[in-house]
Amino acid sequence: MDKNQLSRRNFLEKSALIGAAGVVGMSALTSCSKNKKEVDYAFPPLLDSAPDGKPLKAGLIGCGNRGTGAALNFLAAGHDLHLVALADVFEDKVWDSRDKLLKQRVEVSEKNCFWGFDAYKKVMDLDVDIVILATPPHFRPEHLDAAIQAKKHVFMEKPACVDPVGARRIIATSKKAENMGLSVITGTQRRHRDDYLETYKQVASGAIGELKSAKAFWMQSHVWFRTREEEWSDMEYMLRNWNNFCWLCGDHILDTHVHNIDIVNWFMGKHPVEAIGFGGRTHRLTGDQYDFFSIDFDFGTGVSSHSFSRQIDGCANQMGEMIMGTEGYTNCKNTIFNFDGSVKWTYDYPKDENGRSTGSLKISPYVQEHIHLVTSIRNNQPVVEAERTAISTLTAIMGRTAAYTGQKVTWEEMMTSTERLGPDKYEMGPVDMEFPVPVPGTAHKA
Repeated sequence: MDKNQLSRRNFLEKSALIGAAGVVGMSALTSCSKNKKEVDYAFPPLLDSAPDGKPLKAGLIGCGNRGTGAALNFLAAGHDLHLVALADVFEDKVWDSRDKLLKQRVEVSEKNCFWGFDAYKKVMDLDVDIVILATPPHFRPEHLDAAIQAKKHVFMEKPACVDPVGARRIIATSKKAENMGLSVITGTQRRHRDDYLETYKQVASGAIGELKSAKAFWMQSHVWFRTREEEWSDMEYMLRNWNNFCWLCGDHILDTHVHNIDIVNWFMGKHPVEAIGFGGRTHRLTGDQYDFFSIDFDFGTGVSSHSFSRQIDGCANQMGEMIMGTEGYTNCKNTIFNFDGSVKWTYDYPKDENGRSTGSLKISPYVQEHIHLVTSIRNNQPVVEAERTAISTLTAIMGRTAAYTGQKVTWEEMMTSTERLGPDKYEMGPVDMEFPVPVPGTAHKA
């Protein structure tokens, strides 16, 4: 095998020292537990900055607020990191991003600014080491495949896709990246947070016993939307209002709640085998999405997770995860509890100059993701996170499908589904599609 190729087994072997260090560093809580287990997980290096090394050039594909933010996060990850190209379907988005970057003293040459549906290809043709994929997630499978074919390392935002066909394509491309020795880091920043990682170590080592149930929740006010302007075509309107159309973002169970679903999958060490649930729409003004979801994910052997998300103004808001075991429970982020509610273990955050806990991490997890990416490249230890993010995304799609249809949906059905969302071709102008809000079940008869 070429020394630059890296299989999953090679990766786990090369990551063993990191994982072992994490196990050795655990507190007496887990070392004394009768349920202590070996922790088999490749923990990311949590550094203040990526190691120095060869200069790395990146191109940004998707110049919205998140894309521009991701580019700045990349530049903050270490030394000799450069943003050299911008691409978006809309010209004004490119120039807006360039202006915002200029205010942060980051200048991208005008000759490396591209727009249009094929703008991403022009970035791939440049001499860049990394591409940052931050377009609406519908385009992620195609863009990731193009990046790997072009032998680029990748940072890609979540969710990984919007439909089962896209999920399977991401998984296939992920395996290509592994074989080619390329790194793909995804925007699941909780997996790059020391507090979540340390809590995971405790739980995986048996601190709460056998895992029996979980819940995951993301409840917030409505997110942004745009009303249609007279000169906008169908395609332009949907792209500028992408967060409100299922074919572009996957609905908010993917766009935001996938973070919580990913945490439950991670702690459980597997994905659910089926889902049943419901959802609905009450207040949204644009698009075809639901306002709320309530899904029961069945992991088999009597273990399930209640997963619920909502985007409605004027309601009680909450965000997080909870996992119950036979010997306690955890919020997954920083605390393990006994059944009477008393604290069994808590994460020790950095302290301020007065010795008091800051309650926050030293390095933003949004930067830590990019530190991980740059470190993997400069140390020639490739890391590929795309498959696991695709699996969590497909879990969310399974829940969405269950709510949209009112039926029980299985993982096997997701892995064989031919559902592909969106138009057959991408061009500005009219779009021959209908966007009815899904209504499960059958209507009452008079």
